[in-house]
Amino acid sequence: MNEHFNDAKHHMKRAGETAKAGISEELAPLQERVDDLIAREEEEPEAGRFDEVREDLKELQERAEGETREAIGEVRERIENYRRQRADP
Repeated sequence: MNEHFNDAKHHMKRAGETAKAGISEELAPLQERVDDLIAREEEEPEAGRFDEVREDLKELQERAEGETREAIGEVRERIENYRRQRADP
């Protein structure tokens, strides 16, 4: 039984790493955009831009969180299916 827990732990860890990599990849263009905007705002502040960027970040964060929850749910379902298959001879 310990082997099953170790397998589940390994798969959950990999799912988390994959989700983290996906989120980082998804947010990279936005991070560049934010960095550019911050550099520009230091030169010439633009009214309302900060609020737009904040809203974009919030939307991306919510989407990333939702996708991460879905990925974790799928992994949990796969683990449960695997356990059921192993339990049924």
